[in-house]
Amino acid sequence: MIRHLPDAVLLVLIFAIVILLMFVGFIILVVMVYRKKQIVFIKEKLLQEIEYRNQILEKELEIQKKIQEERERISHDMHDDLGAGISALKLQAEFLKQKINEQHLKEDINDLLKTSEEMNLSMREMLWSLNSNNDTLGNFIQYLTIYSENFFKKTEIEIKIDRKVDHPEKQLNAETRRHLFLCAKEALNNIYKHSQARSLSIFFLLEKDIFTLEIIDNGIGIQNKKKSGNGLYNMERRMNSIEGSFKIKPSKKGLHLLFQVQL
Repeated sequence: MIRHLPDAVLLVLIFAIVILLMFVGFIILVVMVYRKKQIVFIKEKLLQEIEYRNQILEKELEIQKKIQEERERISHDMHDDLGAGISALKLQAEFLKQKINEQHLKEDINDLLKTSEEMNLSMREMLWSLNSNNDTLGNFIQYLTIYSENFFKKTEIEIKIDRKVDHPEKQLNAETRRHLFLCAKEALNNIYKHSQARSLSIFFLLEKDIFTLEIIDNGIGIQNKKKSGNGLYNMERRMNSIEGSFKIKPSKKGLHLLFQVQL
């Protein structure tokens, strides 16, 4: 049918088809250029975001480094100043005790020596919690083991320690380490004062980034819930503050405490 069309109409039709093809090609070119610009824009945004995150990470690392340096400074200052002061106080009290004869004064000095020893112990605990070199699971287990053995050394309570931790180098931040230790310290103190136990077991377990600490005694259990309420409440509060959990597991005899936290 095209052959029967007039030449002028044929030229116009051909011209229109060429224009249409050029327009379609232009549209395709615009879309390709737009998509290319979009890809370049997205890449630039990603690079900017990565750079921004790296800057934030560098700042966080710098802040952590400063915090660590401050912890070390406080630790050294406490050891040098406070430690020396407590040692001097104990020495002077011992010297006075040897010079006096009155029994009531000797008893007062004994109380002073006991207080200074408790202060010295508290200071060593604070120094341990401040020292960033102790921010590992292995160091926590070692410290709590030594603390428990020394705590019950002059008692008739036998201690059994069981460790199932394949990665003692696992990081344990200072806050988690401190709260776990204070929970364990509270539990051990309650056992010593109220349980009438003859034996005590402490279990350490690390499984799939979940650290479990269990403290089990064979004493009389909880006889007075009102009396032990504050201690149990403090343990639960401390574990909640580090997004962990605290449970009292059923036990035929004694008390079975379970502490868990994700590392």
